[in-house]
Amino acid sequence: MNVKRLFSMIIMIPLLLATVLPGVASAKAERGLNDESIYDLLVDRFNNGDGRNDGDSNSQDPSAFNGGDFVGVSLRLQHILDMGFTTVSLGPVFQTASYDGSEVLDYSKLEPHFGTEDDFNSMIDELHDKDVRVIADFPLAGVSKDNKWADKLPSTPGEGDTIDWDPKNADVQRVLQETMVDFVKKYDLDGIRLTKTSGYDTDVLNQFIDALKKASKDLYVLTEEETDAAVDAQPSDESMKALRQSFVKIDPDSSPINQFEKSNPNDLIQFDSLTGPRFTYDIVKERMFPPTRWKVAVTALFTLPGIPVVPYGTEIAVNGKEAPESHPLFNFKTDMELKELIGDMNTLRNQSKTLRSGNFKMLHNENGYMVYKVFDDEETWIIAINNTGETQSYALDPKEIGTKKRLRGVLDGDQIVETEDDQYHVVVDRELAEVYLVKEDKGFNVPYLIASIMVYVLFLSFLWAVWRKGRKARKERKALKNK
Repeated sequence: MNVKRLFSMIIMIPLLLATVLPGVASAKAERGLNDESIYDLLVDRFNNGDGRNDGDSNSQDPSAFNGGDFVGVSLRLQHILDMGFTTVSLGPVFQTASYDGSEVLDYSKLEPHFGTEDDFNSMIDELHDKDVRVIADFPLAGVSKDNKWADKLPSTPGEGDTIDWDPKNADVQRVLQETMVDFVKKYDLDGIRLTKTSGYDTDVLNQFIDALKKASKDLYVLTEEETDAAVDAQPSDESMKALRQSFVKIDPDSSPINQFEKSNPNDLIQFDSLTGPRFTYDIVKERMFPPTRWKVAVTALFTLPGIPVVPYGTEIAVNGKEAPESHPLFNFKTDMELKELIGDMNTLRNQSKTLRSGNFKMLHNENGYMVYKVFDDEETWIIAINNTGETQSYALDPKEIGTKKRLRGVLDGDQIVETEDDQYHVVVDRELAEVYLVKEDKGFNVPYLIASIMVYVLFLSFLWAVWRKGRKARKERKALKNK
């Protein structure tokens, strides 16, 4: 860890304690879906924790099972916690003909490559012990042609070796509904994501949702596609398109980001999707540098309205146009520079109800330089993202935050106060971002004084420890010499 990062972290501690933590207990007690941040993984591609269930797995074959399992998720739980995620989405976990779980063979059984029922329940319990919620997928189409119901329920040929159930058929609807209800009753899941919903009438989907909610009243019901059904959250194609367009390169037309002023706060927002090209793929195609692009993108993802979804591998900038290339087995030995930033931004969001559900106002947005406000009666945040090739400045009018305020940057420790021209000048270097918490300017900066003292104390403690260790070593050498 470099000195600059250490200093920034020390600064964040008293700042958050003094301004955010008093509201954490009540926010946690009232935790709803818009308080979540979702880590979206595929069990087979995350971590191999138990070699006994590998069977015919081959980690060198991108199209085969690679060995990931429920035990592997448990063993790497700290990795997820380090990034601050409150929910893990596992993908489909039913017995399947494909590594991603989509080609379901039997909805009543778990995939043996992933582990046993005991493994599944133990993993869920471990996640719950850390206050992390668990979501699993329920595919409504694209199942294996060898599905146990293939000769009992009407279907049509799908892509490859798959079939699609007849979504209009009453028996199909009844059996699927009974099966998904049995699934949530059997396992202590916090959510179900209905996938491949195209073709199912809104009324049918709402029947599924009502049945699921009756079976588990606090269950989140999501979809992977946009729908008119009464789901708790769904992706927004327009939002995802706006995010990609505005951050894939420097000096973009970032005007589509303005749509977030009218977006649904319960929309799932994401740059990456496990069903399409990775954002890194688009970045590379534009001949841009992925880590820099991702750093400004991550700041936006965790401060714009909506529920952030981050597919596994984003923290190492996984590339790929389509599966299976976009679904590599996670390499935990790869440099994870983005992991720390994701963790920092998620920590801010988790600890500030305002950042999760406050009002949003775009103050300035021109060719990649965005300054926006997230606020409520408790807090005001100013987020400045410079996605351009030059240093940018924006004169923030005091009417937006009040006079005699101090803007305290929590990423790089930048501070802004009102100048003689009665403006707050928000200056950000090229391809960087800063998140400012607005506080009263009382002149004497207590948190920073505490942080400075802590830095000196830590530094002096380190020097004392080194001196003491050296003194002890010299004594030992002298004693040996005298012998």
